[in-house]
Amino acid sequence: MAENTKSSWTSQLGFILAAAGSAVGLGNIWRFPYQAATGGGGLFLLIYIILVFTVGYALLTTEIAMGRKTGKPCMGTFDDISKETGKNFKFLGYTAYFIPFVIYSYYQVIGGWVTWYFLQYLTFHMQETAGDGFFTGFITHQYAPIFYTMLYTAVTMFIVYKGVEKGVEKFCKYVMPVLFMLVIFIAFYAITLKGPSGTGVQGLKIYLVPSIKGISFTKFLNIVMSAIAQMFYSLSLAMGIMITYGSYCKKDVNISKSVGRIAFFDTFVAFFAGMMIIPTVYAFNGSEGLSSAGPGLIFVTLPKIFNAMGSFGVVFGILFFALVLFAALTSSMSLLETVVSDTMERFKMPREKTVVRVSLIEFLLSVIVCLGYTVWYFELSLPVGKAQILDLFDYVTNNVLMPLLAIGICIVIGWVLKPTWVENEIESQGKVFKFKNFYFVLVKYFIPVVLFILFLNTNGVFKLFTK
Repeated sequence: MAENTKSSWTSQLGFILAAAGSAVGLGNIWRFPYQAATGGGGLFLLIYIILVFTVGYALLTTEIAMGRKTGKPCMGTFDDISKETGKNFKFLGYTAYFIPFVIYSYYQVIGGWVTWYFLQYLTFHMQETAGDGFFTGFITHQYAPIFYTMLYTAVTMFIVYKGVEKGVEKFCKYVMPVLFMLVIFIAFYAITLKGPSGTGVQGLKIYLVPSIKGISFTKFLNIVMSAIAQMFYSLSLAMGIMITYGSYCKKDVNISKSVGRIAFFDTFVAFFAGMMIIPTVYAFNGSEGLSSAGPGLIFVTLPKIFNAMGSFGVVFGILFFALVLFAALTSSMSLLETVVSDTMERFKMPREKTVVRVSLIEFLLSVIVCLGYTVWYFELSLPVGKAQILDLFDYVTNNVLMPLLAIGICIVIGWVLKPTWVENEIESQGKVFKFKNFYFVLVKYFIPVVLFILFLNTNGVFKLFTK
């Protein structure tokens, strides 16, 4: 038996916090607020919540049940399914391995950026971070991004090196409650802000009150598609992570209840992240400031706002970047754990040796990503816009491979194995699967069709017919 199959969560709470930690990441903080602000505020929020507790719930349930039933990570799970069905689905296992492998290579680069900013605020260099060109100067520096990526990688590697129980689970048990408290505190403080462009309360209204002004049917469909894409990234779906985490679950874990709590915690953080960022940005930059997302929001817009706050801006910045760093770490260690678990299973290597070797390979890949802003800089035209190495890695995994993997999982569970395969695992040891009829419809019909439409939309296929 491979070593990783002997590992397990020590408690249901430990599993929930670890899975929620994987789900709570940078997507909640730098993408969700932007999507909400530009997607009709409360309208996007409502659509997102509905999707999380329907589509998200169904896919989370499927992946966790798959992992627990086989007791193996991604490649092992699809190997077993191939044997059981007599059909070759091993390519889905390879895809599920490749996705976190690629994502982790650039995620740790972004983690290095977060580490750099956190240390800047911790050493009271707030004014420097607010300067024009500060972020660009950092990522185009010859050595600095590589050094901080290495520092961030070392922390992630140490946690995963300690194992499932003493590393991943223990870290999440301590960090997740702190993360929850930080996001709540910063969010409620943001509401009290008064800036040159307005107040935090005004920004909160933009966030919470549904707006259908200027929203056509096409725009509404785009909002729904954006909410689905956000849900996938936010809940760590179709990355192999939840299959791997499910393989560590004991049989007495109530999958249905656990999935509901994971979805709740992730939505909780996403909601308060929007409540934290939108009022802050609106108070100092007005409605125009809400059009920024991603690195531009975290590393350019917000540092300028923190600097404009005066002396408390340093405290606000320290707390904020501590929150972002915690969120990044809980996600990056789940990505690394997924790759490590599969590598251990495939090559029968001990955890310690696997973690070191995989981390070294991933770090070398991350160096390539860092150099994509300097000596290896190029611009490639993609359906999502201009891209260099990091953007290319992100596009291939998030816009191509993840939707295809999710469709593949739905086909395998919905049409080949049949949904009763998942139902039987959930209802083992007398547990009740209350929403099984609804689940059957989602997995067999609704989710694959919607994901196929999303895949076509995000890859620019529809635009070919509208020119």
